[in-house]
Amino acid sequence: MTVALVHVPELSDVAEYAYAATVSPARLVFTAGACPLDADGRTVAPGDHAAQARQVMANLATALAAAGARLTDVVKTTVYVATTDRADLVTVWEVVRDGFGDHDPPSTLLGVTVLGYPDQLVEVEAVAAVGEAS
Repeated sequence: MTVALVHVPELSDVAEYAYAATVSPARLVFTAGACPLDADGRTVAPGDHAAQARQVMANLATALAAAGARLTDVVKTTVYVATTDRADLVTVWEVVRDGFGDHDPPSTLLGVTVLGYPDQLVEVEAVAAVGEAS
């Protein structure tokens, strides 16, 4: 399987992600939104965007592993942050970016009004591509 992240020199390099990704041939893995829940289903770190983002990335890695994928197999993410403050978006984005390391898949970052669980501030959904099983 080949995953190619496409960095587009004609577009701004301010974005900390590739603008596109191509995958050939692959099995796609679609995740539900990873939430900042602990093993008992409680929302961790109410009021702390960074701590919730760290829990979300750990939960995302766990969900991907269960499907035979890793964070480095991710080809697209959508990051939801319950806030109207751009600084909170930046805080969450920095944690998400750190979670991916040098892998910079295309991503969309959104500020939203509310998320599904009490005290939830962050959610990340992803699409990953893994090689076909033989």
